[in-house]
Amino acid sequence: MALLALTAFLFFCPDDIEGNVLQQHDIQQGIANGQEGKAFHEATGETTRWTNSLFGGMPNFQIAPSYPAGKAIGWIWNVYTLGLPSPANLLFAMMAGFFIMCLCFRFKWYNALFASIAWGFSSYFIIIIGAGHIWKFVTLAYIPPTIGGIALCYRGKYLPGAALAALFGALQLQSNHPQMSYYFLFVIFAMVVAWLCSAIREHRIRQWGMATACVIAAGILAVGANSASLYNSYEYSKETVRGRATDLTPPPGTETGGMSRSAITAWSYGIDETMSLLIPNVKGGATIKPVAGESSLLSLADTGKADELSLAPEELQFLSQFPQYFGNQPMTNGPVYVGAFVLLLAILALFMVNTPMKWALFAVSILAILLSWGHNFEAFTDFFIDNFPGYNKFRAVASILVIVEFTIPLLAIMAVRKMLETENYLQRFGMVFYTVFGLGAIVCFLGWVAPSMFGEPYSASEIQQLQQAGAFSNPQYYNILNAIRETRLSLVSTDSLRSLAFILLGALVIFLYLRGAVKNRAVFVCMLTAVMLIDLFSVGKRYVNSENFTRPALEDVTFNKTAADEAILKDTSNYRVYDVQGLYSARSSYFHKTIGGYHAAKLTRYNDLLDHQISKGNMGVINMLNTKYFLSGEQYERNPGALGNAWFVDTISYVADADSEMAALDSLDTATAAVADAKFRETLGNAIPKSLGDTIYETSYAPNALTYSVNSAKGGIAVFSEIYFPWGWTATVDGKETQIGRVNYTLRALRVPAGRHEIRFSFDPKSVRVTNNISIASVSVIYILCAISLLLLALPIIRKRKS
Repeated sequence: MALLALTAFLFFCPDDIEGNVLQQHDIQQGIANGQEGKAFHEATGETTRWTNSLFGGMPNFQIAPSYPAGKAIGWIWNVYTLGLPSPANLLFAMMAGFFIMCLCFRFKWYNALFASIAWGFSSYFIIIIGAGHIWKFVTLAYIPPTIGGIALCYRGKYLPGAALAALFGALQLQSNHPQMSYYFLFVIFAMVVAWLCSAIREHRIRQWGMATACVIAAGILAVGANSASLYNSYEYSKETVRGRATDLTPPPGTETGGMSRSAITAWSYGIDETMSLLIPNVKGGATIKPVAGESSLLSLADTGKADELSLAPEELQFLSQFPQYFGNQPMTNGPVYVGAFVLLLAILALFMVNTPMKWALFAVSILAILLSWGHNFEAFTDFFIDNFPGYNKFRAVASILVIVEFTIPLLAIMAVRKMLETENYLQRFGMVFYTVFGLGAIVCFLGWVAPSMFGEPYSASEIQQLQQAGAFSNPQYYNILNAIRETRLSLVSTDSLRSLAFILLGALVIFLYLRGAVKNRAVFVCMLTAVMLIDLFSVGKRYVNSENFTRPALEDVTFNKTAADEAILKDTSNYRVYDVQGLYSARSSYFHKTIGGYHAAKLTRYNDLLDHQISKGNMGVINMLNTKYFLSGEQYERNPGALGNAWFVDTISYVADADSEMAALDSLDTATAAVADAKFRETLGNAIPKSLGDTIYETSYAPNALTYSVNSAKGGIAVFSEIYFPWGWTATVDGKETQIGRVNYTLRALRVPAGRHEIRFSFDPKSVRVTNNISIASVSVIYILCAISLLLLALPIIRKRKS
């Protein structure tokens, strides 16, 4: 563990010593989205489950999830990561979890060291640290020890195995990245089947059944410990783009019961791009790199090859517009690289190791690769979207390659263990060894001398754009096209040679051991670890290094409060802001209640409103959201048409479906009229034209509670510039609960009686209170199991010392 901690610490030196921090884009978005809830908690001590910072208002179950049970286990992180500074603590946690798992699989410490470093330094994990995908990273860090606990159960260590699996499973789910947890269910299922095959072969079916029961119990406890987060997020997801892409009639063939197919597969790994497992820059590497909190383009003009070419200034300028990456993903922060030498060891294991677990890991690796291709292997992807529950809730299918990053180090160390345990290894497996490493070396050699074998150095979108511009047939472009080609192919060629060198170096270390030049097993594996670490360490440094770090800064400085922000904030009433330049950016959400923002799980109906009304500039819709200010960089403008917090409408029209409701908004005078789905007719009834002197205005605001004073001669339908959500909100008139209706596709409305009244909206979902109790009980049981396991572990040691 000390070596892992030192390795993680050294990777981020000197920045972790100097106290520098990563200004990660996704972390900044999370801070911005959670700012209103944070400020509310600091001011009142209460936790709100609703925020108005983005998209007009939405639950914050997937913005700032905080529950009592989470706090009860959250302290474990600091102990588990030995108090290391961030982000060294992240990298250590990733490796430590895999080390624990390997020990549970009965690997020697030095084998576990090799595998854990290979896992932790896989390029994707380093990249997501730089990008700020911290909850994804932490979830992945807790997955291996969870699997380690499962392995203990199938070894017959039922109680400690269940305790370990339940504890780390609870921590994993608390980290709130269900996509990664979902993907690894495929791995766990494959492993359980492998253990079943071994049990059948060894006549241990009863033990397998007991182990499976323990694993299921551990899973129930882990889910129970996170029931508040999981249940409310699940219910919330039904109302978001993760649950259904639109409430409108979708184009034929696009309905999935979840996200749209295009959204699910937008980030699909290229088929030929899969060679990045062996050669990192096989598609050029990365499009952008986070630099001091900003995304900086990695252009071809930044490469050494560009300096060697004799390009005119205008040609160099043209070249600078092309990224180094030329795969078919929209953009990427870097490739999935597991180490050329490690990959060949994993392949070697397939021909040497004779266990069902080998085939389980191989099968799930192939599955992950095929699914990562997304729209590049459409039929297979569509089958999973249509037939595997939950698969249609997640986007960026390329990220399923985390499974391959898990299986390859595990297979690799199985190969190494086989070498250590086999006498006369070269006589038994020499041909296989030479063949696997020889073919790997040949592929890399060919990539060095003929890098175009991996495909043309243009992405599909670039080819289309260049063809439309007539560049391929215009002699004026020949020199620059040749520069693009040579520069990108040089990236492929250089990295092919690099992978070849590490393959040969690793093979040399193995050969020295097999020939007896290195006799100590631990020294041999540590030498392999050094070769692998040098390889992965240097690749990781391409994507996270001192350029990514900055000195710590105040959040207001981080989010760059402008003079326009300052001027708008002088207005202390409750209103919304339209950031024209950053409609889909999170920055403004830090300072204002906005009608835009960034979140991967927007409410479906609001997303429809964005696509069909707001983005088209429908002022009636913009005004009904009480958009009082337009913000554009350093400039702002007050909107005199904003309708305020609430108003009475003279007429209401009821329509049959969402399509009709959306169409009505195209021309609706939202100040005097409303449109609603016919299912709300009973709730709202008919409108009554306003009388002279009728008033309704907001008297107090909190993100989870709003009050209004109303005075009306005849009563009527009051429309509120607040986003409708089908559960959690309650409305009262003079303390008496009343039903909430939905109008204008997204807004709340009430039937208000005549006279003077107080209206109150509050968001306090009962499900949160119920599931909190379940979570606390589950955490208590997990702690009891862990305590009993530790006691049983300690008793033999105590007895031995007494004797």
